[in-house]
Amino acid sequence: MTTIFESFYCILRRFLFSILAFGPMPNHIAFIMDGNRRYANRRMEQGTGHRAGFSALISVLRYCYEMGVKYVTIYAFSIENFKRKPEEVQSTMNLMKEKIDELMQKQSIVSEYGVRVNFLGNLNLLENDVRLSIEKFMRSTSNNTGPVLSICVAYTSTDEITHAIEKSCCEKKHLILQKNPNGFQNVLTGDVVSVDDLESYLYTASCPDPDIIIRTSGETRLSNFLLWQSSFTQLQSPAHLWPEFSLRHLAWAILQYQRAFSYLEKIKKSKHVTTMDSIKKRQ
Repeated sequence: MTTIFESFYCILRRFLFSILAFGPMPNHIAFIMDGNRRYANRRMEQGTGHRAGFSALISVLRYCYEMGVKYVTIYAFSIENFKRKPEEVQSTMNLMKEKIDELMQKQSIVSEYGVRVNFLGNLNLLENDVRLSIEKFMRSTSNNTGPVLSICVAYTSTDEITHAIEKSCCEKKHLILQKNPNGFQNVLTGDVVSVDDLESYLYTASCPDPDIIIRTSGETRLSNFLLWQSSFTQLQSPAHLWPEFSLRHLAWAILQYQRAFSYLEKIKKSKHVTTMDSIKKRQ
């Protein structure tokens, strides 16, 4: 009976996705998975929120991949989260390693869809065994040609931008010293760090900017997530907690994006024109 229901549900999903496909579809959706702890507190079941959140994540990933969304980015663990109680941080790290090991299994959603997995953030802040599992996981999926899943761990946008500035400055310094052995005299305009230089060193350099950022639990803050990349991103704040986020919420988010698509494209084009005019004036 369960198999029949699952088959029927799959057919309904495909029908829904075929209708949504008549409108513009997002290429990249990012999620701030907020509300796991509140979900556990409501049920007075401590420690269950993150596990329920992981189950919700797997379902959402499946829906995204079935819809043809190429890039999904999730905010899994902020640098700020290290300030929580040590036992809570340790429990989260243990769960992360456990779920990474699960996703590396042949029957996982990663294998099913040929997902390439990236972990973004200051990974040196993580415990050694967790970092080694992450590195192994990324290597095992590096040749996959399917959708891209980016997991932000030990991440803040401030740290990402600082990292990009440091890397860009070091590269420019090296190039300038190669051309000018005597120092920084006669530095040319082309030797100045540009926006393109910075963006090439962002953790997200290999991904397009997100079309939608969804933060569950009704919060409207970005909480230091993808600040650089979200200038033209639609921000959505559904009231449901992350473990409660389901197919209908995702479908509604897509519809909201499609309604705003023309406006977002207009803003992008006007910004591009303004930028080109500024460049011409400087020349």
